[in-house]
Amino acid sequence: MTEQLDKGIQGQSLPCSVASSVPVYLHTSATEEKSSQQFVCALGLDVGRKRIGVAGCDRTGLIATGITTIERTSFERDVEQIRQLVNQRQVQVLIVGLPYSMDGSLGFQARQVQKFTTRLAKVLKLPVEYVDERLTSFQAEQMLIAENRSPSRNKQLIDRKAASIILQQWLDTRRSRLKSTLVSAD
Repeated sequence: MTEQLDKGIQGQSLPCSVASSVPVYLHTSATEEKSSQQFVCALGLDVGRKRIGVAGCDRTGLIATGITTIERTSFERDVEQIRQLVNQRQVQVLIVGLPYSMDGSLGFQARQVQKFTTRLAKVLKLPVEYVDERLTSFQAEQMLIAENRSPSRNKQLIDRKAASIILQQWLDTRRSRLKSTLVSAD
């Protein structure tokens, strides 16, 4: 994953913050990797038939937060809205929830998500990583219920929360991999 992001940018640092006046960087040298945590700007997507939940990570790359929900109209319009977010946030990688069936197989909806994501990644020229999104919408609904909110009246919020759960899973997995890589390098 890191090699994929670093490919073609060795020795460069990429700005990773829009909301803050202090930029955060993706470190590319081995020395920087050991002395500092690697940062990455990622956008999490929960792609559904009607809506796309979108989440981003904070400038430290530690916490995922729901950003918006895109009402799907056409591929071109969906891409344009995502492109605006990618440019504003200087996104380097798309993290997409893949709705596996409960038996672990890829069903119809998972193939539709892959088809959409392949086209999106090609247009945006960004790498994509998939995260198993089974039960993320259920988790998001349970979070709403715990907040005394009606899931049926907050579909867009469910999509955003599901996207943030997807992105948070990826961030946590990435962080644990980086820690084990740094420990084994020592």
